[in-house]
Amino acid sequence: MASLIKLDFNRAPSTVMHIDLNSCFASIEQQANPFLRHKPVAVAAYDTPSGCILAASIEAKRLGIKVGTRVKEGRLLCSDLIVRSPDSDKYRAVHLSLKRLLSEYTPRIVPKSIDEFVLDFAGTPAFQRGLFTVAKEIKDRIKKEIGDYLTVSIGIGPNRFLAKTASNLHKPDGLDEINQNNYLNVYHSLELMDLCGINRQNIIRLNTVGIYTVFDFFTADVTLLRAAFHSILSYHWFMRLRGWEIDDIDFDTKSFGHSYSLPKKLTSPEEMAPILAKLVEKVGFRMRHSNFQAKGVYLSLLYDNYQYFHEGKSLDQPIFDSRDIYRIAFRLLRHSSYKLPVKNLSISCFNLSPRSSLQLDLFQDTQRRENLVTALDDINDRWGNFVITPAIMANTEQFVHDRIGFGQIRGLV
Repeated sequence: MASLIKLDFNRAPSTVMHIDLNSCFASIEQQANPFLRHKPVAVAAYDTPSGCILAASIEAKRLGIKVGTRVKEGRLLCSDLIVRSPDSDKYRAVHLSLKRLLSEYTPRIVPKSIDEFVLDFAGTPAFQRGLFTVAKEIKDRIKKEIGDYLTVSIGIGPNRFLAKTASNLHKPDGLDEINQNNYLNVYHSLELMDLCGINRQNIIRLNTVGIYTVFDFFTADVTLLRAAFHSILSYHWFMRLRGWEIDDIDFDTKSFGHSYSLPKKLTSPEEMAPILAKLVEKVGFRMRHSNFQAKGVYLSLLYDNYQYFHEGKSLDQPIFDSRDIYRIAFRLLRHSSYKLPVKNLSISCFNLSPRSSLQLDLFQDTQRRENLVTALDDINDRWGNFVITPAIMANTEQFVHDRIGFGQIRGLV
């Protein structure tokens, strides 16, 4: 570790590109509806006053409307704010179109979220053309082939962290590189909070050891950083800020889950059963689409008075059928001894394994169930979500709308 204390900034040429679709959900809505263009638009989980804004258009951001703002607060900042509910099908279509376009430049492409991609150009013909040339071509092609109102901010760097940092320097529609020639100038222009992965708690930790600026952060040795973080993060940040790759590990999926905030407070398991069934169907479909099965089901309830109930069930044999997941989840739901109005209902499957390791059950025709579930998934995938559903889900169209989280791309179809 002592040899790392004098480690220089990475002098290798930049081969990593980070692409960020600006104001993703809102821009896609403006692309789809020309009457929304050049106007303040927000996409909110719900268009009620307490609904949380998931995305704000560039015009709305200029008025101070940010992700996480409540609809009523947004309208106080801008009385003309246009609020739209999420349309997941449109966002999926743009995400997949972007992925197809970018895959023409390098096979090493990693979607980091619904609106972000990381591309590694090392050893590719595109790298020989120059990444600035390629980036400008990508911007032009996005406008011509996907949407003329869509813009992306592109960052280039020797590692993923600096490429992402560069993509944030001049939003929207930026194009910047951080490399061995300009990293010090960039670091002097940034604040600690500008670094992805640094929050207020991290800043307090850094301040306690005398680190107040990004330049201080960069010049700190591993020993000082260890005193701040008390973990492997000290080594990660030491490498990251010097342009060396430390973020190229893709961790395995640990669970699949879904939650729903109830607009109407329900008390009994029977009242919540249809909503639970729809949550289970969504979780089961995503899990199977990603080729997983589970040996655990977990359920949690948040009550109106903010008390919690949560309980999980570990299984001897893996399950993949939504009917099995629902049966266990409903049993967990009935275990709650509280008879209070429920504010939020959450379900997840854990202890995952690949479906290729499916074990045959002595007392059930597992392969037949597998074929049936696969056929139902194929029908729903082709003709739309919930074309075929359990009868208990009848009349739940207004509940558990299809949502896409910015950081959730597993199971995206």
